Amino acid sequence: MIFIKYFRFAIYLTVAYCFSSANAGSFDDFFRAVRSDNAVAVAELLQRGFDPNSHEETGQSALGLAVREGSDQVVDVLLKQAQLDIDAQNSAGETALMLAALKGRLDLARRFIERGAAVRQAGWNPLHYAATGPEPQIVALLLQRGAPIDAPSPNGTTALMMAARYGNEQSVALLLEQHADTHARNQRGMNAADFARSAGRETLAKRLESRLP
Repeated sequence: MIFIKYFRFAIYLTVAYCFSSANAGSFDDFFRAVRSDNAVAVAELLQRGFDPNSHEETGQSALGLAVREGSDQVVDVLLKQAQLDIDAQNSAGETALMLAALKGRLDLARRFIERGAAVRQAGWNPLHYAATGPEPQIVALLLQRGAPIDAPSPNGTTALMMAARYGNEQSVALLLEQHADTHARNQRGMNAADFARSAGRETLAKRLESRLP
């Protein structure tokens, strides 16, 4: 009886080890395929039951990683998954829409929004990222879809402030046309003009100051 119990336990350990090793292998294979835009491998792993909402060890979601790495074919595969969480956040609270906005990927931003991606989010939100990025059309898209123009980040920074320091000046102009608040100040007491001046954008800073009383 002791031998039988030991034998059964040994079988259990062997099966458990093989199962664990297979899962670990699938995890590594999946995210390697995402990074290399290997859509065939990603699709095969998903068909075998791999969770499209898995996060890699750094906390990045599969869709977010595909956006970051420019793996457009993998994005196509992931968007076809009914159970995909389009608003999954990475460890920094960033969604795939936010990453697409930061990279200026208008095509992806449109697709994500059509898939149901949220344009409103507490704290740092897609409009902050779009204003920081190079593509003013994403700023326009988000505003059209109801993104709050003056929503503050955790430290009180608005999209206009981010655009003034980092973004395309057309994004600044667009935000001003939509009546973004030039008076708003963050927790450091800085307004949009201060943000522009801190980046050496003196002409822009003066234009923003002309909107102040």
